[in-house]
Amino acid sequence: MEVLDAILTRRSIRKFTDLPVSDEDIAKILEAGRWAPSGLNNQPWRFAVVRDVQKKELLSHCTKYGHIIRNAQVLIVVFLHKPSSYHLIKDAQSIGACIQNMLLAIHSFNLGGVWLGEILNQEQKVHQVLGTNSEELSLMAVLAIGHPAQKGSSQRKNIEELLIEG
Repeated sequence: MEVLDAILTRRSIRKFTDLPVSDEDIAKILEAGRWAPSGLNNQPWRFAVVRDVQKKELLSHCTKYGHIIRNAQVLIVVFLHKPSSYHLIKDAQSIGACIQNMLLAIHSFNLGGVWLGEILNQEQKVHQVLGTNSEELSLMAVLAIGHPAQKGSSQRKNIEELLIEG
């Protein structure tokens, strides 16, 4: 898949089939995230891969989008590793690039995925469910992944609406 084609055709998928997602695909998705750019090459991202049905159920109670979490075959929980951080905004931007890399990889494997951010409102509950250390890790997002049970759709503003005269 050509890069520009992948960017223009990727959509957020919120409904998934029951087909499993292979460990090999998850490893490649994580590899794509790992190669995102980061300031000073600090690579501030850390990942938790969640397949366990009970953990997914508990995580589903941490967001109003719980139905997406329950329906996904795999979750990748993305954290900022605080000891690696040197500038919060730059590190958050790097993690955004990491997430976009993973979403493009997901799409290239004919899988579906969606970036869930609203779950950040329940960060401490997420740490409790996963047994992660909130002193060391800041929750950045959860990616819900599976085989698509829907086609995504999206619209974009005209480029003229987005350009700033300067």
